[in-house]
Amino acid sequence: MSTPYWLTNIKLETGYLQDDKGTYITKTELFHLKIEDGKIIEKQISSFEISENEETVDGKGFLALPSFKEMHNHLDKTYLSLDWKACRTVKNLEERLQYEAMELEELAPTAKQRASKMIELLLSKGSTHIRTHVNIDPYIGLKNLEGVKAALEDYSDKLTYEIVAFPQHGLLRENVIPLMKEAMRSGANIVGGLDPAGIDRNIEKSLYEIMNLGTEFNADIDIHLHDGGHVGYYTVDKFAEMVEDAMWHNRAAVSHAFSLGEIPVPQAEEIADKLSELGMSIMSTIPITKSLPPIELLDRKGVNVYLGCDGFYDSWGPFGNGDLLEKVTRYGELYRKSDELSLAQSLKWATGGPVPLNKDGEVAWPLEGDDANLVLLDASCSAEAVARTTKREAVIFKGKMVSGQLS
Repeated sequence: MSTPYWLTNIKLETGYLQDDKGTYITKTELFHLKIEDGKIIEKQISSFEISENEETVDGKGFLALPSFKEMHNHLDKTYLSLDWKACRTVKNLEERLQYEAMELEELAPTAKQRASKMIELLLSKGSTHIRTHVNIDPYIGLKNLEGVKAALEDYSDKLTYEIVAFPQHGLLRENVIPLMKEAMRSGANIVGGLDPAGIDRNIEKSLYEIMNLGTEFNADIDIHLHDGGHVGYYTVDKFAEMVEDAMWHNRAAVSHAFSLGEIPVPQAEEIADKLSELGMSIMSTIPITKSLPPIELLDRKGVNVYLGCDGFYDSWGPFGNGDLLEKVTRYGELYRKSDELSLAQSLKWATGGPVPLNKDGEVAWPLEGDDANLVLLDASCSAEAVARTTKREAVIFKGKMVSGQLS
């Protein structure tokens, strides 16, 4: 049982106002939240008098937002905590994979150290949930999994997490499926996959084996899909068909899914309806060099879309800082989400759904009974936080301060 306390003087959104030109303005007020056993058990306006014998922590007027969900990451690949190292130039994907394979043995002993550094960075940016893909292949075996799992276990009081067994060098290669099974027995809890056409060169067989692993281990599935155009679309459609046949509703995701942004709108709407019916999710990293899945269309059709920072500062690229809010800012720039309402509602891509106000301006978060997972920022409202990628002052997970400070 944790000691109850009041998080006082925090700024919360209470509704939208419209001026005579129809422009939205976000209303806010200061509140106190009582937190006990990781939950918000009471919410009071700041004029409420707290008993002198109750513990308080001053929120200093900072804006509170729901904490973030990092839904596509590679904790095992980063160079963080090691000396600076830029990327080696390669000619194509095949050469990049070969270079990564050469590095695996060299980096394996530092897997936990490097993953821990990335976890700290993600926490500092407001993410209290991480879905990480971990290489499972003939070069590394389960070494990366062991290091990443150990790192995540060390932070289990500061965040929640999911581990995806990821066949980076192809699922259909010799001995990879047995390795994947071993990984699922050794701490991974989601089955991954990679480009059934471009890497495995056999769409149906690759997807069939992925589904077999999912059903055998009663696990969710999350596949990387970089294959574009008609091939990528066909892969998503075939995957959806197998999900339906296996009755794996609400348990499958497609990461990247660039192809969905490369097909005619009527076709995209058709596949979006299918994904929605099956509860299939799309994971995007909002890259600036690729086609993006049609996020708005998917959202309008009821498809859950999540964001992630992907692997960063590794053999694939020297960039990235683990800031999921920055991804939302980029989304706003790319899609010209510059008005108050659009910016505020875009926050859901970082939080995995929750926003302080729904589209009608009704308070949706925080409510009594919610988990006490909050990010505190020096901003006037969520629209400003998204537009300006405001610094995170403190991060709270289940009522516990896990990054930053309020003192």
